[in-house]
Amino acid sequence: MEKRKGITERFSEDCAGGRVWLVGAGPSDPGLFTLKGKQVLETADVVVYDALAGQEILSMIPENAKKIYVGKRSSHHTMPQEQISRLLVREAKEGRRVVRLKGGDPFLFGRGGEEAEELIRHGIPFEVVPGVTSAISVPAYQGIPVTHRDLCSSVHIITGHKRAGAAYDIDFEALVRTGGTLVFLMGVTALGDICRGLLAAGMDPEMPAALLIRGTTAHQRRIVASVSTLEEEVNRQGAQTPAIIVVGRVCALAEEFSWYGKMPLGGVKVLLTRPKELIRETAVKLRMLGAEVLEFPAIRTRKRQGNVRLYEALENIRAYGWLVFTSPAGVRIFFEEMQSVRMDVRSLGQIKIAVIGRGSARELEKYGLYADMMPEIYDGAHLGAALAQAVQPGERILIPRASGGSRELIQELSGHEVDDIPTYDTVFEEASGAEWIGELKNGGIDYVMFTSSSTVRGFVQAAGDMDFSVVRAICIGEQTRQTAKSFGMRTWMSEEAGTDSLIRCLMEVHQREEELCLSGSL
Repeated sequence: MEKRKGITERFSEDCAGGRVWLVGAGPSDPGLFTLKGKQVLETADVVVYDALAGQEILSMIPENAKKIYVGKRSSHHTMPQEQISRLLVREAKEGRRVVRLKGGDPFLFGRGGEEAEELIRHGIPFEVVPGVTSAISVPAYQGIPVTHRDLCSSVHIITGHKRAGAAYDIDFEALVRTGGTLVFLMGVTALGDICRGLLAAGMDPEMPAALLIRGTTAHQRRIVASVSTLEEEVNRQGAQTPAIIVVGRVCALAEEFSWYGKMPLGGVKVLLTRPKELIRETAVKLRMLGAEVLEFPAIRTRKRQGNVRLYEALENIRAYGWLVFTSPAGVRIFFEEMQSVRMDVRSLGQIKIAVIGRGSARELEKYGLYADMMPEIYDGAHLGAALAQAVQPGERILIPRASGGSRELIQELSGHEVDDIPTYDTVFEEASGAEWIGELKNGGIDYVMFTSSSTVRGFVQAAGDMDFSVVRAICIGEQTRQTAKSFGMRTWMSEEAGTDSLIRCLMEVHQREEELCLSGSL
């Protein structure tokens, strides 16, 4: 029997003449993006996306894919729907794999049906990848079950959008008679009309109702009142889009069933700046604690090609008494280069290995090796001091690491024979036009996490001209903290130079800041 092909293989083979995927991105939380949606997105040539696709989901778009923004907000359309449909056809006809990425579900008020009609008209093959709708997920994140055995047995999803000056084409009396939960999407500007329509149709004025704002994000919030007072309460508290309206007895459960804000980092938005190959593990841990995470790898490592000095050192590896690693990337690249010249760990013989910290130690263990030395304080000066005491007279030291590494390590080893060989360069990433920059300036990002001075400098270069005193920086190590301070950031430092310690530091800082806010001291 022929082996069933994976989605990536099928994606590539089926697209010789161009193809379109109508993909639902869900409400915003990347954990609610479907596996199929992610797989399709990561192999796209072109991504046509709207305003409701979450920032973290947009970060999954391949770097080489063409990105076309066609977002729609109330009273402002970047591109009319007819042009969007024609755009999909044109890109597919040029032989490209096109993903039309929509917030929520493409066939629930997402106008995916109109786009499908246009694709069929032009003979363009397409697939639909359903998404998690905000009508169910956003209430769930706010502690509102849209159905409940004791309260209601049906849920009704209605578009709250109407053309300017036109009357609602909604049978409010029929909705009231159902006795079910009513969810209005895209209805913020018409909140008053919706509430008045329900009251005029006979709904109990005391029926619980809620406006749910920026659902499934760190800064989500809810305004709960009755159908007769919701508009007044929203005007008093203020509201932003996107938001949905929920009407029904289940809204009264919001406070009791609330869960998201009770998570250790619920309501916290964090920007991660680690290199791409290291960022995901930290992001997963933060999300498990309730944080919303934006990933911006401020730096990346670029391996040096044709590294003659390193190859000469590998040829004479048994002449060294110590091998020293100052980063996980240094470990990985060293062993990649060993493999490129057909050497394995047996070639290291009796050489002793020192690492700067736990991250490097864990990376080393992937190759079946354990460090002989790791300083109590994870920085170059303490590593150098520990080595200086341990190295025997005549033992040579090999340090394959980043170019421009800390000089403190070498200074501590003066008087010893050291081969300090750059194996990779640290390159700052570009972030021109990135949404997080504006959000950072406006206070929309609560904390930025830094794991090295290089990530601080890369972040600063990407952010451009701004007042960095608004940045609350959670830092690994004193050197990283001092670099962040030099740009005027508010800084805190983890007790240890490890991811878990960094996250504990964030949790402690957040708790103190929350306590200060509650006491009115902040």
